[in-house]
Amino acid sequence: MRTDPPGPHHEWLDDEAGPVVRPYAVTGGRVQPASGKFDLMAFVVAGPPDEGPQPPQPEHRAIIAAAQRPVAVADLAADLDLPVGVVRVLLGDLLATGRISMYEPPASRQFPDDDILKAVVNGLRAL
Repeated sequence: MRTDPPGPHHEWLDDEAGPVVRPYAVTGGRVQPASGKFDLMAFVVAGPPDEGPQPPQPEHRAIIAAAQRPVAVADLAADLDLPVGVVRVLLGDLLATGRISMYEPPASRQFPDDDILKAVVNGLRAL
């Protein structure tokens, strides 16, 4: 058992990245968003600055800062270097408190032509 105090050489710290926190610790063990379903291509936009009754966690603040302009959920996860599942849970928290808005892209009603799909498959096979 280690008895040294936490410091630069402690086993829970990474010299380059800082403290190492598991994704389930960030979400409090939750795996589903509190509200909303977030498609990877859905756009998220931060709402007006409002601290509300409870100030947001650092991860929530990072999402709000990154979503000052519309950003896709997949891009947001990549920019923040967090798993998509974690980002979806955090976005659900922000949506429930009104700190973000979500916009789903319209679904395409037209499917690609069969000839185009065959050409893509043949092109991939040629690689």
